[in-house]
Amino acid sequence: MLQSQVRAGYWALEQDGELLAAHTIAAPFVTAIRREKSYKENRGTYKETVREVERIPLEKVKKEGEELVFSGEGHSLSLRVESRPRGAELFFRGEEGWAYAFSLPAIEDEAVFGGGEQYRKTNLRGEKVVNFVSEHIKATTVLEKGLVPRALYREKKHGSIGSYAPMPVFVTDTGRLIRFDTVSDGYAEFGKDRYLFVYDSCPRSLILQKGDSFRELSALLASQIPNRQYLPDWCLDGMILGAQGGTQAVLDKTFSLLDAGAQICGVWSQDWSGCNKTIAGYQVWWNWEADESLYPDIRGMIQKLRERGVRFLAYINPYLVKDSRIYTYCKEQGYLICRRDGSVYHIKTTTFDAGMLDLTNPAAVGYIKDVLIKKNMLDLGVSGWMADFGEYLPVDCVLHDGDPAKLHNQWPVIWARINREAIEEYGAKDAFFFTRSGYVGIQSYAPILWNGDQHTDTTRDYGMPCVMPASFSLGFSGVPMIHCDIGGFFSFLKLKRDGELITRWMEMCTFSLLMRSHESIRPQVNAQPYDEDVKEYTARLTQVHRALKPYVARCVEQAQKGLPAMRPDFWEKMDEEESRDMYAYFFGDELFVCPVLKKGAEKRKVYLPDGKWVHLWTGKEYKGGKKHMVEAPLGKIPVFYRKDGEFAGLFREIGEKY
Repeated sequence: MLQSQVRAGYWALEQDGELLAAHTIAAPFVTAIRREKSYKENRGTYKETVREVERIPLEKVKKEGEELVFSGEGHSLSLRVESRPRGAELFFRGEEGWAYAFSLPAIEDEAVFGGGEQYRKTNLRGEKVVNFVSEHIKATTVLEKGLVPRALYREKKHGSIGSYAPMPVFVTDTGRLIRFDTVSDGYAEFGKDRYLFVYDSCPRSLILQKGDSFRELSALLASQIPNRQYLPDWCLDGMILGAQGGTQAVLDKTFSLLDAGAQICGVWSQDWSGCNKTIAGYQVWWNWEADESLYPDIRGMIQKLRERGVRFLAYINPYLVKDSRIYTYCKEQGYLICRRDGSVYHIKTTTFDAGMLDLTNPAAVGYIKDVLIKKNMLDLGVSGWMADFGEYLPVDCVLHDGDPAKLHNQWPVIWARINREAIEEYGAKDAFFFTRSGYVGIQSYAPILWNGDQHTDTTRDYGMPCVMPASFSLGFSGVPMIHCDIGGFFSFLKLKRDGELITRWMEMCTFSLLMRSHESIRPQVNAQPYDEDVKEYTARLTQVHRALKPYVARCVEQAQKGLPAMRPDFWEKMDEEESRDMYAYFFGDELFVCPVLKKGAEKRKVYLPDGKWVHLWTGKEYKGGKKHMVEAPLGKIPVFYRKDGEFAGLFREIGEKY
């Protein structure tokens, strides 16, 4: 039962006797703040300068009709409470031009999760979580890793790492769901006594609910934000191979793996539109049409791939490299965002300038969908693509319609919506795309996300391990379908991957929704799935993933109902203190996966959850709730299945065969 109690200087909101929100004069529920803010952007990373001008604690509270009014020193905010399943939604009316800070009671030893994609930690208690879409990677860190000896490199803390997909959505291991409906820049701080949520403008509402399990909380989130994520059936038939370099190079790499027995369901060539070689490496020429010199007769190449059961995937983003053919056309048509003086607003990534398509301009959106996606990709026979970026919208640009500061967080969702609408309008039922940036609602448009650009190493801040906290956090935030680049992306000087690392990464992704490799920004110096010393592992692991198809399909079905495919080890107990390994995970209900992160390791310490488990490769039975040392030869990641699970027969067959 929901109860809202009001008396002089006091308000409490309770659900079945449990406190959801509270207000006293000493600890106001809401504070109004007037502040001046400026942004400095560098390649998608934003530095804010904030000066607080005025702060007004809204200490008084009274009931006026159906609303509560919080007020202080001539300023007020109105609140209306509506009942929701096992909780409430609080609707706000504040004043334009003011920021608001909301305070909620903390619970001793409570762990907090979510906040969108958080790479360094799963439990956010004691952290400040920024609600502003930004580039995840910092050039200075890449340079440091490339120049400093590994032993001297100091991994970065959580607070210094940005997020492609932050979200004001949080759940706790005491069963709380906290979700602000806002698109504003802001942050959350999870302190010892209070949780503080600060946003540049008044949120539309705040949802506070209770759940007895993470499953129940996931279902509550799925009921609020429609989940329309999906994977075409062919995506489950093996790995999507990242391969580029032109027609013959792509065919040679793909066919060599097929001939070696690998299950390759697609080949992803990000340089289909051309190569842009920079000091950073081998990058894409951002001009969204097939490059005839690099890919002559691209239709013929796509047909040759289809004859071997392989789909072709491309790449697109909402930017155009300066002075390219399509850039020049879009500039003439007024399709690019501008500066206040009317000139094109160029963004810089690595070393080159690009114009940004204005996603608020209906004519530009029509051009993106009808020409760049439908004609230039789908008409060619492209079955999917990376819909990259979305996080660079400058807050000081001029758009066809709208305030860029208010649209900044929504920009990646708008970008995903345009891609989704193009597919649906075209009727391409077996096509899909994947995005890295997002905000609340991205799960309604992007078929699947990927974890963005990891470093080609095993550092916990930016390397292979960070995929797991990032995926857990997105799952807790209501985005259940995620995958990653096998092998990572960023490479510089001695920062590069060898055959062991890409194999270990491939092992992890074998037990995920989607296997997809990336050649990295420096393909020539990084190990690849088609290398002779890696090829046998690629063949075997892609065969395993293909054999897992019935189970992966079940995980997709569950994800479409809100259940994350990848879950932390404490998921079932709903108690973060029960966590023993933040770099192990449940894949669906019946598999427990323990990636190998230490170079040269041939064994791995495993903490199995409660229950009876069977080692996939040996058939040996293990008791849960205990620590075990397990053999982990290269190519055979420690994986366990439930002895009494629905898919135990399938897993037993896979273990015996592979």
